[in-house]
Amino acid sequence: MGLFSFFRQEIAIDLGTANTLVVYDDEVVVDEPSIVAMDRNTRELLAVGTKAMNMHEKTHSNIMTVRPLKDGVIADFQAAENMIQGMINMVEGRRKFFAHLKMVICIPSGITEVEKRAVFDSADHVDAKETYLIHEPMAAALGIGIDVMEPMGNMIIDIGGGTTEIAVIALSGIVTDQSIRTAGDELNEDIIEYVKRMHNLLIGERTAEVIKKEVGAAIPDIENPPPPLAVNGRDLLTGIPKQILVNHVEVSEALDKSIAKIEDAVIRALEETPPELASDIYRTGIYLTGGGALLRGLDVRISEKTKLNVFVADDPLRAVVRGTGIALKNTHKFTFLMDRRSM
Repeated sequence: MGLFSFFRQEIAIDLGTANTLVVYDDEVVVDEPSIVAMDRNTRELLAVGTKAMNMHEKTHSNIMTVRPLKDGVIADFQAAENMIQGMINMVEGRRKFFAHLKMVICIPSGITEVEKRAVFDSADHVDAKETYLIHEPMAAALGIGIDVMEPMGNMIIDIGGGTTEIAVIALSGIVTDQSIRTAGDELNEDIIEYVKRMHNLLIGERTAEVIKKEVGAAIPDIENPPPPLAVNGRDLLTGIPKQILVNHVEVSEALDKSIAKIEDAVIRALEETPPELASDIYRTGIYLTGGGALLRGLDVRISEKTKLNVFVADDPLRAVVRGTGIALKNTHKFTFLMDRRSM
């Protein structure tokens, strides 16, 4: 047994559309953008994570950057395998050879069986001997300290890069859920379109992400508003690079329709919640996790819409991967929460 455990490796992965995080030895050891750079002709892997992101939208014709996941699921199978392998290789102290790799991978709750099989297949191709899949809302609940086995209803809203997962959890299961493909990526698209329409300025995904982080807001009236942000892009009229200032009020206007879609999904989930669990949620409130939870004023806006207390989790960006790590250490305890494949 000692020799077996010597070669045993256990890894938890939050395989996100925007970022991938890896837990090893109870620590988040990898936190990288979910992107790879590849040779366009040979499909040879050139870079993974931050190095690939630095190339994004700046490559010449021989290099392409690929985001393997779209809307929370694998869109490019080969790129996904390369990315997972690259992320595992980043784990410090990993042995070049080991007998048994055990992985827990987090997936959206709205994933289809075909999409689920694609995740399992990607894990198989990086030599995982045991692979477990856990749904994002359940992982988020574990990550923020909720006892998911209790007969108490809790609502989680996890806003990632590709999907927003809304779930009511009780007695070790998801009672009601809504999974919509309105999340961080769509918010970035909203910002790109707004800047293009209102300022005749063309910007890229990376710039839109910076705008969202630096001056993003869900409502125009927020406490301690950030100063306007200088944004560089290409003038659509002259074709010449120029700079404008963007403030949080403009961004809240740009994001309004997409945030309204998230609000509607929350209302649908609440409407489908059994009355006894709805009573619990009235007492416990709603928990926000994921990168979208950091959007200024989002908790206030959802609270005004639902008339419920809304809480932003501590370190919401890592709530899901923390929960995935907890599931990894307790696979014997949480077998009913996860799907499994062994080789």
